[in-house]
Amino acid sequence: MERFLIEGGVRLEGEVKVSGAKNAALKLIAASLMAPGRTTLHNVPRISDVGTMRAVLDGLGASSDFSGHTLELDTADVDSYTAPYELVRQMRASIIVLGPLVARFGEAEVSAPGGCNLGLRKFNYHLDGLRALGAEVDLDHGFIRASAPNGLHGAEVYFEYPSVGATENVMMAATLAQGTTIIDNCAREPEIVDLAEFLNAMGASIAGAGTGRIVVEGVEELSPVEYSVVPDRIEAGTFLMATAATGGDVTVRHANTRHLKMEMEKLREMGVDVTNTDDGLRARVGDPLDLSGVDVSTLPFPGFATDLQAQMMVLLTQVSGAGIITENVYENRLQVAEELNRMNAGIDLFGGHRALVRGPRRLSGTIVQSPDLRGGAALVMAGLVAEGTTAVDGARHILRGYEDFEEKLSSLGATVAFEAKVSS
Repeated sequence: MERFLIEGGVRLEGEVKVSGAKNAALKLIAASLMAPGRTTLHNVPRISDVGTMRAVLDGLGASSDFSGHTLELDTADVDSYTAPYELVRQMRASIIVLGPLVARFGEAEVSAPGGCNLGLRKFNYHLDGLRALGAEVDLDHGFIRASAPNGLHGAEVYFEYPSVGATENVMMAATLAQGTTIIDNCAREPEIVDLAEFLNAMGASIAGAGTGRIVVEGVEELSPVEYSVVPDRIEAGTFLMATAATGGDVTVRHANTRHLKMEMEKLREMGVDVTNTDDGLRARVGDPLDLSGVDVSTLPFPGFATDLQAQMMVLLTQVSGAGIITENVYENRLQVAEELNRMNAGIDLFGGHRALVRGPRRLSGTIVQSPDLRGGAALVMAGLVAEGTTAVDGARHILRGYEDFEEKLSSLGATVAFEAKVSS
C-alpha cells in the first residue's frame, strides 16, 4: 500500500511550476505510431501513466528513451497491431492507440481499457467514428478489433456527445485516410488543440481544432518531429484551489488562463484574488472565511472541468456559505464526498450526481482512501486544511497524474510525505 501523510494547518506560499499535461502527453505518444522513425517530445511529465503508455508502445515494437522530461520514441520497427492486454487494462487512455494502429496497419486489437473507477465506459463513440471512416469494428469478449484492409476514407462524423477520446481517435485515424473528414460536435479541450498542432507539425492537414467542427484532409504519410507538450491545466487548477483553501499566496508558473476560463470565473466569483503574471497565474487569499460559496456544474470544455470538481468540493468546505456541485460527466465522480465526510465535511449527496457543500467546516485528519486520480489529489488538499494528520491511502492513483506532488507541495510550505510501503 502506498500513501500520502499530510500535516494540516499550513498556509501555502511561494511559487510552483506546472508540469506537462498528462492528457496531452499520452495522446502525443500514441500519435507517434503513425510517423515511423524517431519522435522527440519535451516537457513530458514523469508520472506512472506516461510509463504505462510508453510500455504499451514498447510492447508493439517501439523503442524509447526517457531522460529528464524529454522522451524519444522510435516507432520505425513497430510490427504489431495488438496492444498488450495487461497494460491497456491499467489505463483507460490506452484506447487512444486504436485509431493510430488502424491508420498505419489497417488492423488493430485493443482491450477495453481500465483506469479510474469513474463509471461506465462508453466506447460506442470511438467505434462508430472508426466505422464511419470505413473500418469494420467489433467488441468481442472485452476486446476491440478493428479492420480496414483497403484503407480508411474520409467521412462526416457526428458525435452525440463531445467525447475527448473519440475525437482524438477519429482525428488521428482521419489524418491518414483518403479524402476529407468532417467531425461535428467534437471535443474542444486544449489537449485536442495540442494533438492537432502536433499532427500538423508531422505533415497532417487539420483545421478547426478547439471548435465544435474539425476538418481533416487526409495525407499519405506523416514524418517524425520534435515537439513540446502543453502545460497541465488540471495540475494548475489543483494548486490554485489548494492555495485558496489554505488562505495562501502562490504563483503557479505555466498556468494558462485561456485553459481555465470557467474555473477562474468561479474562483473570482468566490472572492479569490487571481491575477495574470508573466508566465502564469497568482492566487491570493487572506482568509478562506472571506470567500463565499458558489454553484458549479461540470461540462466539457470550455465548461468547468470534471477533473477539478473534487478539488472545488474541498475548497467549498472552507468558505462561508453553501455551494451545489452538479457532476454531468462521470456518474461515479462524487464518491470522494464519502471520504471527505470521514473528515467531517458534512457533504450531502442527491440523485447520485449532485452534492450540497456547506461551509465553513473544520475538517479532522484521519485515514481516507483515494477513489481515483483527482479525488485522491482532493483528499491530499483536504489534509492541508484539516486538523492533525491525514493519511491518504491508494496514492498510486495520484501518481498516475501528478509529478512530484509531495515535493511541490512541500516547496510551498506544506508538510507532506510519501510512504511506498505501509505495514498491515
